[in-house]
Amino acid sequence: MTIRKRISVLAALSLSFAGILSPAAHAAPTRSITISSQASVKVVPDAVRINATVSSLDTSSKIALANVAKVAAAVRQVLKSANIQTRDISTQNVSIYPEYKYENNTSILTGYRASQSFAIVVRAAASAGDVVDAMVGAGGDNLLLNGATPFVLDNEKATTAARTAAVKSARAKATSYASLLEIKLGKVIYLVENSSPNPYPPTMGLAKTESDATVIDLGEQDVTVSVTVKWSLI
Repeated sequence: MTIRKRISVLAALSLSFAGILSPAAHAAPTRSITISSQASVKVVPDAVRINATVSSLDTSSKIALANVAKVAAAVRQVLKSANIQTRDISTQNVSIYPEYKYENNTSILTGYRASQSFAIVVRAAASAGDVVDAMVGAGGDNLLLNGATPFVLDNEKATTAARTAAVKSARAKATSYASLLEIKLGKVIYLVENSSPNPYPPTMGLAKTESDATVIDLGEQDVTVSVTVKWSLI
C-alpha cells in the first residue's frame, strides 16, 4: 500500500508540472517587423596610396639587387623630404629572377632582374602629385609607378553620418508600415550593421597640368552603411 501511494503522488506531481509548462510551450510568438535600410555620404578623399616598384636588370643578381638598393634609398630620401613618415612606407615584395630573350626558338639569358615594391600612404592628399614627381625624379627609369589611389583615411565622421541616416530611414519605413497596418511599434529587439565603408576603392587618377606637374584628382567617394532593425509590435 505504501508503495502504491508513493507512485500515485509522483504521477500527480508529473501531471501538475506538465500542466504548468504546457501553455508556455504553445505561447504565441512575439509579433515583430524587420526593416533594412542603407545610407551613403559623399566625402572627398583625404589621403592617397601610391604603389611603386624599383627595378634593375644587370649581369648578376648581386649587382642588380645592389642597384635596386641604391635607387630605393634615393626614393626614400625624397619621401622623407616630403614629410612622409616611416610608418607610411612599407615594402610589399623583394624579388630576383633571371630574364631571357628568345631567338630562333632558343632562350638566351639577358641578365638578372631585381625589384622591390613599395606602398606609400600620402596623408596630405593635395601634395600627392608632387610626391609622385619627386619619386620619379629620384628613381628615373628604374622606378615603375603601379598606381596612385585616393582613399578616405579618416572616415569616422562620414560613417557616423551615414549610420545616423540609415537608422532614421529604417525607423521612418517601420513607422509607415505600422500606420498602414494600424499597429504600433514597440521596443527595438535587435539592430545589425550589415556593411561598413571600404578603406579605399580600386581607382587611380593621374593627370598632367600645363606646367607638367602631376595632379592626383581626388573626386568624391561614397561612405555607405547598411542596417537591419527589428521592432516588436504592440
